[in-house]
Amino acid sequence: MFKIRFKPSGNRNYLLSNKITAVDFPISDEAIFLARKIIASQETEDRQELGEKLLDEISDASKIDIVELQIQDGNQYHRRRNGKVVLKRYGSYRLASKTITIPNRTAVRGQIVAGKTFLDTLLHEWLHHYDTLKLKLNSIHTKGFYLRLSDLKVKLEIPLEKKK
Repeated sequence: MFKIRFKPSGNRNYLLSNKITAVDFPISDEAIFLARKIIASQETEDRQELGEKLLDEISDASKIDIVELQIQDGNQYHRRRNGKVVLKRYGSYRLASKTITIPNRTAVRGQIVAGKTFLDTLLHEWLHHYDTLKLKLNSIHTKGFYLRLSDLKVKLEIPLEKKK
């Protein structure tokens, strides 16, 4: 029996994703304001309302369908192995329902997710939506995906993480 191996260098979708390094739509002052408000928020209801407004704003600006947002007050999905957390899911995007789901509490301790982490997750999941609807890509985690995400954060005036 033969196994088909994925070769990133030979995959058209992968190569196209890496070629596109920026998002191509204007960012409004309202979107920047909402991003800052999300970073400062903690309550599930506040994050739901602000998140919906930001997603509507950037979806409209990029001329794609809006996406539904579901903020859950529960803990992030996680798996343990030998008593250690080996996997955490910060959020998810479902194409069929055009839905982003984000838990508002950390995996193990159940603390409120930090504002910046929450916003990063929101934008990460929305970028899958953008890639799929606007760029017509099978949205995967490529270097290009992360460059587009960084570009979006810069345009929203969100401080990027510092490399160690």
